[in-house]
Amino acid sequence: MRLICSAISCLAAAVLGWTSLSAESAKAESASEIRAVLSAQQDAWNRGDIEAFMNGYWRSDQTVFVSGNEVSRGWQKVLDRYKTKYSDRAKMGTLTFADLDITPLNNDSAVVLGSWELKRASDNPHGRFTLIFRRFPEGWKIVHDHTSAASPP
Repeated sequence: MRLICSAISCLAAAVLGWTSLSAESAKAESASEIRAVLSAQQDAWNRGDIEAFMNGYWRSDQTVFVSGNEVSRGWQKVLDRYKTKYSDRAKMGTLTFADLDITPLNNDSAVVLGSWELKRASDNPHGRFTLIFRRFPEGWKIVHDHTSAASPP
């Protein structure tokens, strides 16, 4: 009987250990996939391709973008906002994302805190963002973006 209890205990410990390792592996994989989305966005921006940059966002009327005192609702409105605000390459500058802190909320959602910087000929705007990502069949997408700019020096 003692042998059976020991065997069951060992089996339970092995299963729990494997489950824990599996969960950590899934978190790491999710974080890697989210980093890839942000890297693709950065690359698209730096090519001047706002349409490709927007592939990182959920193509839905429920997508939310907040900046300053403005709230844009819907993928198309977010795209239109970017196209208006960054109408040429000089205004777009070169984008860098940094300081990424990815926190999974569950298997299909995560919060990302990070910083952004634009290097342009005339200025160097920068700030912080908080993104909510959701996993869809087509991959991870931003469903909510709250971006703020630091005050100019």
